[in-house]
Amino acid sequence: MENFVLKDLEPKSVYRFFEEMCRIPHGSGNTKAVSDWAVRFAKERGLPCRQDGMGNVVIWKKASPGYEDHPTAMIQGHLDMVCVKENGVEHDFEKDPLDLYIDGDWVKARGTSLGSDDGIAVAMAMAVLDDDTIPHPPIEAVFTVDEEVGMPGAGGLDCSDLKSRYLLNVDSEVEKVLTVGCAGGTACHITDEMACESVEGAVCAIRLENLSGGHSGTAIHMGFANADKLLAEGLARIGYPQLVSLFGGLQDNAIPNAARAEFVVPTGQLAAVKAAAEAWAVEAKAACPNDPDFTFTWSDEAGSAAALSPEDSRRVVELIRAVPNGIQAMNPDLPGQVQTSLNLGILRLEEGKLRLTFLLRSSVAAEQAQLEQRVQAVATEFGAAFAVESSYPPWEYRRESQLRDIMVKVFKEQYGEDPVVETVHAGLECGLLTDKIPGLDAVSFGPDLVEIHSTRERMSIASVERTWRFLLGVLAAL
Repeated sequence: MENFVLKDLEPKSVYRFFEEMCRIPHGSGNTKAVSDWAVRFAKERGLPCRQDGMGNVVIWKKASPGYEDHPTAMIQGHLDMVCVKENGVEHDFEKDPLDLYIDGDWVKARGTSLGSDDGIAVAMAMAVLDDDTIPHPPIEAVFTVDEEVGMPGAGGLDCSDLKSRYLLNVDSEVEKVLTVGCAGGTACHITDEMACESVEGAVCAIRLENLSGGHSGTAIHMGFANADKLLAEGLARIGYPQLVSLFGGLQDNAIPNAARAEFVVPTGQLAAVKAAAEAWAVEAKAACPNDPDFTFTWSDEAGSAAALSPEDSRRVVELIRAVPNGIQAMNPDLPGQVQTSLNLGILRLEEGKLRLTFLLRSSVAAEQAQLEQRVQAVATEFGAAFAVESSYPPWEYRRESQLRDIMVKVFKEQYGEDPVVETVHAGLECGLLTDKIPGLDAVSFGPDLVEIHSTRERMSIASVERTWRFLLGVLAAL
């Protein structure tokens, strides 16, 4: 650990495995290397393990002395991370390790997201598996892939050989909260293909950058602007120019923090269009008080480009404006909690091919289905195609939970206060796993992780240590 940035942090074993993981590129869809790393970990310690064709890994460990007859507990997290980087940062998420550093009480990554969601779960599970002095029941450590892109890993996981009665999902972001339910999600897209024509004039570009972004579930109520939607409003304001390309957002589950458009305008109209764009930008900044760093830039040069027709350009802009976005319904039983929402996460227009990618969330299955139908209706109205990429069910609240009771008791003993027990407007794999394993009792928890899925993501050092002690206390009590 000589060259490890986090080597002096406690608990040392947790941070060692976390930093090892951060040295392996593991964005969604690129998890083969990190999955193989988990398998090597198990084999080096003589622990039985299984790796499936998707890359999911299950590692078993026998109970510590005196716990042989206790019910099996699953410690679970996902191997993939959301990959976002600051504008101008040269980082290849397919090849480069994360550049970790310590800032006071926080672990951060320079210029990129950190992947604490959900690297910390993997690190804590490995630390338990690695230490033979920890009291615990039989353990099944389950590491899934691609949680951040619709949970296909958990959806495809074979659970026939799993015996867990309790599920400890270490995938929550607020330390003093026990999560006992979550929203379901639907990833879907709208597509269209249009002809392009060579157009001469002023080839212009506008860029919207440095918006706040953030998690499309847990941050959806914070009033951050969606760069994709904002871009469409700007294009409408300047008169629906002939579009060459659109680019906005990187992940369906992250609120887009940047977007850009390239278009052509007649040379004689350049000055007026530029003035309109700059006037709109001033108004847009004033209308985005929760995005204080929002910047607008303009560029142009004489030439020609392959662009959509004026009619198709207008139709694309109006389609983006028409699709719903953000909060759609609040929970009537839990004040302040979002019940149903959606996020236009990715916008692409290249060579006449349009694609809008959304993530819909709801803790009510019927509302989830209705929102999906609304998006489809908008697509149909504009002559575009609609398709669902993946869907996962809500994790419904369980009124009677032995695991929740045990964890509340341990929490009170450790913290001297009651935890917050709540459901969350975000996707967790608990719903899929509890569907697959009858009677599985689940609770999600974790240390303080701030602004996940963004370049400002950070993990509290002190909170990790307290959460680790809490996990050990829960394992001893099971």
